[in-house]
Amino acid sequence: MEARMKNPIYLLPSMMKGIGGLTEAIKEGGLSRELQELVALRVSQINGCSVCVHGHVHHLVKAGESTERIAAVAAWREAPFFTDAERAALALAERATRLADRSEPAVPDELWDEAADHFDERQLASLILGISLTNLFNRLNATIQEPAGVVWD
Repeated sequence: MEARMKNPIYLLPSMMKGIGGLTEAIKEGGLSRELQELVALRVSQINGCSVCVHGHVHHLVKAGESTERIAAVAAWREAPFFTDAERAALALAERATRLADRSEPAVPDELWDEAADHFDERQLASLILGISLTNLFNRLNATIQEPAGVVWD
């Protein structure tokens, strides 16, 4: 399997500079790398981005995350492996990603309050930016049909 074209992030050099800045901003929020990767994995699963699912699983394994937790991300509501804070982040990721699947506010107050109970404003900013950046990558990769197997370390 081959991508339709070279990935846009490599064709447009200033895009890499912008993405680097966003990545650094996400780090400033103080969220653990594991939480960022769990959330990015869930977003990528929802969007069906095979290269991103593969990459986030790779990063979680490399970080020492258990196979039980990685395998349960898609079914996190029914799995006992996640903290309340992780559940709030995963719920926020799902709502912010499934914008078209709603008949109420994208993120209801109850969910926002739950997330705000676990994360301060800098962490929430980092979480929201990470969700948004993952959605950007998912859309780029799904459009060009980037195959799984590419790992960006």
